[in-house]
Amino acid sequence: MDWARPSEPVRELIRHGAQLMLSAPPESLDELHEATLSAVYTQAIASDPVLAEGIRRSNRANLLHWAAANVSHPGEPVPANLATESLLIVRDGFRRGLDESAVLDAYRVGTNVAWRSWMQTAFTLTNDPDELRELLDVTARSLTSFIDATIAGIGEQMQREREALTRGTHAERRETVALILDGAAITKQRAESRLGYRLDQSHTAAVIWGDESTTNLSDLDAAAEALIRTDDDQRALSVLASAATRWVWVPGPAGPDLAAVSTAVSNLPGVQIAIGTTAHGLDGFRRSHLDAITAQRMMVRLKSTQRVARFADIELVALISAEPEWAERYITRTLGDFASADAELQQTVLTFVHQQCNASRAAAHLFIHRNTLLRRIARAEELLPKPLEDSSLYVAVALEALHWRGGGG
Repeated sequence: MDWARPSEPVRELIRHGAQLMLSAPPESLDELHEATLSAVYTQAIASDPVLAEGIRRSNRANLLHWAAANVSHPGEPVPANLATESLLIVRDGFRRGLDESAVLDAYRVGTNVAWRSWMQTAFTLTNDPDELRELLDVTARSLTSFIDATIAGIGEQMQREREALTRGTHAERRETVALILDGAAITKQRAESRLGYRLDQSHTAAVIWGDESTTNLSDLDAAAEALIRTDDDQRALSVLASAATRWVWVPGPAGPDLAAVSTAVSNLPGVQIAIGTTAHGLDGFRRSHLDAITAQRMMVRLKSTQRVARFADIELVALISAEPEWAERYITRTLGDFASADAELQQTVLTFVHQQCNASRAAAHLFIHRNTLLRRIARAEELLPKPLEDSSLYVAVALEALHWRGGGG
């Protein structure tokens, strides 16, 4: 493409607009993220919190790449962005079913949103119609050529990923698991042969993940090893869902040793594990995984700092936290000042409610004197909006939600 250098006044306008983009707060990209994750071909994977965060990082990297290039060389061609963020989401997305159509759709939607935002900025830069016409013409060609070059580079990366995956056993395991989870017509015998794992037994599924930008990916494998370690040496199943996510199925009716798993994860910074229910057979394989996915999404949604979560422990919280703002209002309305009480006092009340408000049993459970427990309950009553005897169930649910929320007691 012939590229005429824009006039000096327009170059300065482009530089100024690009600087505004670079200094804009992170929330200015919310519309771009929402539109990209709502694109037709990306909706199927956008619910995965790890992939969704990767898409957000890629969006930001692309926009800042274009803006930075126009600060240093305003109005000149911008090279493709094939930096780590863009290639990682392509690799992980491809392993989860993302294809060329999804890439084109996501970039098309993202480009439209970015262009609308840039036009709004452009109209604040000058009132001169000739300057504005030249500015919009140059930046439209610049943005289009940048996106075209980036998509071309990503297409080559996707081709390499396809070749790599079809050469190994990972693709077969991932495809087989996807067929089972989707309820497709694959026989048990065929699935077991491809997975090397028995399906006519009890399973406990788990999702292990971390932030790809900050978590040591080898720690995810270490967490998976801790999870699948069984006393009777039964064969577990581990699938690489993405670079920063592992799907695991542990055989047996007892499930994994959560105490050992929690101890192991405490030494693996950034790694979190969501564990599903224990269920039997092919349907149980699927149901346990979906429970683990539900637990994972709740932890991400609430920005929970808890390292290990069982679906059985968070099922009710997952329901009430489907809308985080509603959950926050529920906690504030139900707990009042007690929401900021110390963790020991909150745990005392929660244990008291779990023991059917029986002071002796609750005190024994907490290894404290009954009078100590009663003094703590009295202190809690001073902070709660309503008497505990009239709201114990609601208080317990709110405390559970507070416990799983990031920064909770």
